[in-house]
Amino acid sequence: MKNKESLELFETMLRIRRFEEKICALYPEQEMRTPVHLSIGQEAVSAGVCLALKKADRVFGTHRSHGLYIAKRGNLKELAAELYGKKQGCSKGKGGSMHIIDSGKGVSGTTAIVGGNIPLAVGAALSFSMKASKEVACAVFGDGAVDEGVFFESMNFAALKKLPVLFVCENNFYAVHSHISQRQPVDNIYKRGECFGISGVRVDGNDAELVRSACCHAVKKARKGEGPSLIECRTYRHKTHVGPESDAELDFPPQKYLKEWLVLDPVVILRKRLLAAGILTAKKEKEITRSIDNEIESAFDYAKKCPPAPEKDLLSDVVDE
Repeated sequence: MKNKESLELFETMLRIRRFEEKICALYPEQEMRTPVHLSIGQEAVSAGVCLALKKADRVFGTHRSHGLYIAKRGNLKELAAELYGKKQGCSKGKGGSMHIIDSGKGVSGTTAIVGGNIPLAVGAALSFSMKASKEVACAVFGDGAVDEGVFFESMNFAALKKLPVLFVCENNFYAVHSHISQRQPVDNIYKRGECFGISGVRVDGNDAELVRSACCHAVKKARKGEGPSLIECRTYRHKTHVGPESDAELDFPPQKYLKEWLVLDPVVILRKRLLAAGILTAKKEKEITRSIDNEIESAFDYAKKCPPAPEKDLLSDVVDE
């Protein structure tokens, strides 16, 4: 991987991390009335996936998709405004944290329905195939979605039609508070597509360079008309299922388990690697962090200053009159 690409991965992950840390700092003010599902600790997946895609490629996310939106270069001001329920938000203030979109950047929407984004990505891939275009669709979902029938139905159809789609499982081992061992008899998500002839791979989801490499290979394959791929990225969220608190504060899961994953912080891992290789310097890191923080501060200042949506807009885009 080129030095420029590795540095871009680091900047993208840091932007996601700092944006969500800002949410944690401001959420207690109770001006953001939407539930927030944070991806702190899982930044390497969003960064690695999106930096393997082109602008025209489409991504479909879940309720935990701030990282995906940011990595695909979605508008930060519009994302912040959405969290505050403002009309200037990316979903006009009506989607909140779980339903975000930036079609111009390839973020085709996110959904809180577990597994609901998977067939949407397959549908987009079918459209690309019918138009004989070179775009690729990508569904990023959690391990809980693998429990859903639509996961298998979507893979079956995608394999049958050799569609240009990536199935990326962001496996953080927990569906809310249910560990994967309580829900699935075998720990082999990356092999679940074999019965459909879909090749799968398991990667360290906290290593952004490995995630990007796996996705680049799958994207290249999809563009050549060789069909879908399944990528399992094993990672861990530092915060609780929903909200700015951490699982440690809730005494869940076992502290030993949590500490093991906190040591494997994806931002820290790549930072140390880049510093050791001389790709990143302490001075450059300060410059990058300052620039990102200014960008984020500007986004939240904008969101707070946006006026509340007028009451007459309450039912617009919602009810067919």
